[in-house]
Amino acid sequence: MALFWCFEALPLAVTALFPLILFPMMGIMDAAEVCIEYFNDTNILFIGGLLVAIAVEHWNLHKRIALRVLLIIGVRPALLMLGFMMVTAFLSMWISNTATTAMMVPIAHAVLEQLHKAPQDKDAEKGSDNQTFELQETSPQKEVTTLDNGQVHPVPPGPLEPKAQRTQEQLRFSQGMSLCVCYSASIGGIATLTGTTPNLVLQAQVNIISKNANVVNFASWFGFAFPAMIILLLLAWVWLQFLFLGFNFRKNFGMGEEARAQQQAAVRVIQTEHRRLGPMTFAEMAVTFLFVLLVILWFTREPGFFPGWGNLAFSNNQGESIVSDGTVAIFMGIIMFIVPSKIPGLTPNPEKPGKLKAPPALLNWKTVNEKMPWNIVFLLGGGFALAKGSAESGLSEWLGDKLTPLQSVPPPAIVCILCLLVAIFTECTSNVATTTLFLPILASMAKAICLNPLYVMLPCTLAASLAFMLPVATPPNAIAFSFGGIKVSDMVRAGFLLNILGVLVIMLAINTWSIPIFDLNTFPSWALTNATHCLANATAPGP
Repeated sequence: MALFWCFEALPLAVTALFPLILFPMMGIMDAAEVCIEYFNDTNILFIGGLLVAIAVEHWNLHKRIALRVLLIIGVRPALLMLGFMMVTAFLSMWISNTATTAMMVPIAHAVLEQLHKAPQDKDAEKGSDNQTFELQETSPQKEVTTLDNGQVHPVPPGPLEPKAQRTQEQLRFSQGMSLCVCYSASIGGIATLTGTTPNLVLQAQVNIISKNANVVNFASWFGFAFPAMIILLLLAWVWLQFLFLGFNFRKNFGMGEEARAQQQAAVRVIQTEHRRLGPMTFAEMAVTFLFVLLVILWFTREPGFFPGWGNLAFSNNQGESIVSDGTVAIFMGIIMFIVPSKIPGLTPNPEKPGKLKAPPALLNWKTVNEKMPWNIVFLLGGGFALAKGSAESGLSEWLGDKLTPLQSVPPPAIVCILCLLVAIFTECTSNVATTTLFLPILASMAKAICLNPLYVMLPCTLAASLAFMLPVATPPNAIAFSFGGIKVSDMVRAGFLLNILGVLVIMLAINTWSIPIFDLNTFPSWALTNATHCLANATAPGP
């Protein structure tokens, strides 16, 4: 399966179905046990989170958020880059990295085109509509790119060429903007449990090891990954600014009369697009309310440092919540199929004069079916089945025994080497496949050398999202690359140092604030299965 995933001999989702056939035939697991892994709690969380994300996209709420923040930040070159990175990272925490990039790259180039026009240009003065905004919506001939997860996604065509030939400086700024959007989409996805699929793979793998001990949930992951995301985002901004704008403070922060005139034209473009959205509709307000409510319920279900609503209202005999993050996500998804998109009783029925028509709901199955990446559901399930089969067959234990010589190596050194290895591997293969293959092996290795499995698994999961160097590494990179103006060498040069910075930030996170969150200094009791030799060290200091 690893070879098939690496070389894509079959679609990734088809390869993920192998355990359904081979595990029962090889006597590894019963067919019924294998099937359960394809629709476990983590897959439910994935589907529920995507239902809410699809509603946000369907009602264009993400575009309203993006334009509003850009109006607040302003369009001075350095701040414009920071504004786009902040918006993209925030949106990709909640909706697909691919959808975020596909929306933000055309907006970035539309703003840049106005910024690079002469102030005397009539279009710029009027702040007229810019077609680039509409390319992703209205163009009948869209390019289609097959992404690293096998998903087919429309790619916005390249920006319209301005009348005057772009200068080298403008071209570099344009390259920097494309890269800052696709990089911040990947960086933003690490901050939440549902932000990118590898995070969910980790949660499921930990649940398998710990027998669903609720070790990694939405709140604990956010406390660990959000600060790391903020630090990496700021470092990426400084690096991309240095690489593509240079350290000219006066120019980067838009000093001078000509720069101000161009910036006013660019602001008008954003204002025009924001006005075109009109006032917030009832549907947008309803989706915003349900989205905020979902996040609050996720954070307060079982936060750990105080009893959550899950512990108080829905607990088992041990006082643990029997409601999961997936339960909350599916509940909110179902609510969106019920809540109307307009205030009921105000919509006339054109077919029956004098009668009122029931408004459509916030979500309908046709929209969900078109936008839901069902292939990822199967890919996740196949990974979980593979991990379960490795444990049931004794492969994980055998592999862990072979890795015991690593006990003499300092834990931080092991983690650093593994993060670099995963970051290199994820440039060539799907990040989901990377985490699915690596995490069970890493868990076995950690138990064999009496190291808290989370100390190795958490950083390697983050490292799987450090796909910055190649266009094929991740869908956002492919979209930015296909938009034009970027060479592979540009992406490799920018991405190489960013990969190194990413590993350093991960090392900082796992050795500082994550220790109290996950109690990394002790060997946990839930990891003692097949690791009884660590019993004496269960309370001994770890890394």
